Order: sequence, then structure tokens, then C-alpha cells
Amino acid sequence: MFPAQALAEEMLERGWRVHLSTDPRGARYADGFPDEVTRKVYSSSTFGRGGAVDKAMAPVKILTGSLSASLSVLRDRPACVVGFGGYPAIPAMTSAVLFGVPRLIHEQNGVLGRVNALFARRVARVACAVWPTELPSGVVAEHVGNPVREAILARHGLPYEIDREGPLHLLVIGGSQGARILSEVVPSAIEALPFDLRYRRSVSHQALDADVGRVTGAYEEMGVAAEVEPFFHDVPSRLSRAHLVISRSGASSVADIAVIGRPSILIPYAAAAQDHQTANARGLTECGAALAVAESELTSAGLSSHIAAILSDPNRARSMAEAALAQARPNAARDLADLVIEISGQGRAT
Repeated sequence: MFPAQALAEEMLERGWRVHLSTDPRGARYADGFPDEVTRKVYSSSTFGRGGAVDKAMAPVKILTGSLSASLSVLRDRPACVVGFGGYPAIPAMTSAVLFGVPRLIHEQNGVLGRVNALFARRVARVACAVWPTELPSGVVAEHVGNPVREAILARHGLPYEIDREGPLHLLVIGGSQGARILSEVVPSAIEALPFDLRYRRSVSHQALDADVGRVTGAYEEMGVAAEVEPFFHDVPSRLSRAHLVISRSGASSVADIAVIGRPSILIPYAAAAQDHQTANARGLTECGAALAVAESELTSAGLSSHIAAILSDPNRARSMAEAALAQARPNAARDLADLVIEISGQGRAT
């Protein structure tokens, strides 16, 4: 949703009308979209979740949503439809194909998702966040990067300073709903830090609802100042304050870290389809901006050693921050908007 929100903000700035097409689940994460964006909610579903009944109903929901989206397209024909992947995009993309509406898709990850793969040969262009991205033959692709929200972009390149004696801020984010493995490993990794690092630490830790109490108690017991929440609504601010980020390597998280410019330790989600989170992390790890630790190799002792090695060496931490910033594509939303206008063939607000 974040890249879609970033594009919406850019298109509104250029005077376009913007409609967000999603399903009920996606709509729950659309609070950050500007009020000027019209929400259109259609039924959709995936064949990969739920029980037998849910899977049997999936095609019915997709068909119903696609018919509703088609009626909307006929009433108010859009100049361009942009798909951001995932099953919530199916109704709008299906209607765009059926009625010949100019269209493109944006792929956040280093591996094409299933829904984007379904439409890749049926769009004018595939805009890629990660380069190179493995694509079907005959697909026309363009590297634009991952659009980030205005709140992230406003903090692009904020100075990174780390003091050998001052407080150290650690941000732990595991996706919109947290990551259990981070809640299991990070507190004990911090406890194992040398005292001179541990007592200076303040932590913002995003955890699952079920883990908040346990994680909060762990930090309290070791005397570390920590805020533990299921979701942080002010991640851009916390990122800009962070001296080190420990995170999953979801596409938006990686883009946000790069645009603000912060050192990170990335733990790719092992169950991610086609291991796309490892691909997402590659750009930051190869330039020395981040360390990537596979889930199978993640231990409290090992993570503690990585944290200490980075934060006890301000020059290294600063170099990592600068390398992350060099990997950023802060103009991704602008470049994607240019692509939308090119493909729409109109170059005017609609």
C-alpha cells in the first residue's frame, strides 16, 4: 500500500484524480492515503489461504469483484490503471485488460509476485523497484525504484550522527504486524551486549499483539528503555532517530531505510514467496549498507555480536548510513508518475 500511496500523492500534486481500488483487507491499511483519493472496495481473494470453503469461494469473490470493477471502468473510464500486485489488484487489472485501458504494473520485490506475473505480458510496462528483477520473456521493464511516502521523503538524507557516549536508538520492525522471531531473539541479543552499549540503549520494537507483554517485560527486567507496540504510526520519525535498524527486508522497509539513510541488519522472511526478501536485501548488503542474516542462522549471540560491531564503531555505522543513502531512489514516485502519463498517452489530468 505504501508505494501506491506515494504514487497517489504524486499524481494528486500534478492535478490528476486518483481512485484506489482494493479489497476489504487492503482498505484497512489505506488510512494514510490523502482524503482526495476515492476508495473503491471490491471483493477479491487468494487460493493460498484459508480452508477448503475459502479456497472454493475464491473464484466467486474474484469474479464478483472483477464485474463490479468493470462497471466502474465503464462509468468513469480511467486514463491508466496501475497494479501493485497482490490479490486486491485483480479486479481493477482484470477490468483494464477487458476494456483495453492503458495499464502498467509496479513490482516492489526482487522476484515477480504471482498476480503481477499473471498480468506481466498484458501491460505496457513493468516498473521494477529492484534491479534486476527476473521477468518473463518479452516483458518490457523499467527500473524506477520503490516509491516512498511523503513522510519518508521529507526525511531524505537527514544527518546521521552517532556519539560514543550518547544514547543509542534501535528500531526493530518486522512488517505491519511484527515478526515473532524478532521478538524472540532481539531482547536477549540486547541483554548480551557489553554494558557500555546496553545501558545507553533505547528501543522501539514492533511486535505481534500476543507478544507485546512478554517483550515489554523482557526489556523492563534488563533496565532498557523500550516502547513496544503492535504498529508504529510514526515509523518515519523513528527511522530518522535510529542509529541502527533491525528489520525484515520487505520492499517498503528496505526503500524507507535507504531513502532516510540508516545502517541496518536485515532478516529476510524465510517463508516469503520465492525468497523475494533475500533479493530485496541484496542492494543494501552488496554495497555495505546492511548485514543480512538468514532466519536459519539467526541467534541471540550472533545478532548481539553484529549490533555491537556496528554501534561500537561510529565510523563504520556512518559509512553504512551513507552507503544506504547512495542506494536510494528518492525520485521513484516522480519517475513512476512520468511513466503513468507516458502510458496513458494523454499527459493531462483525468
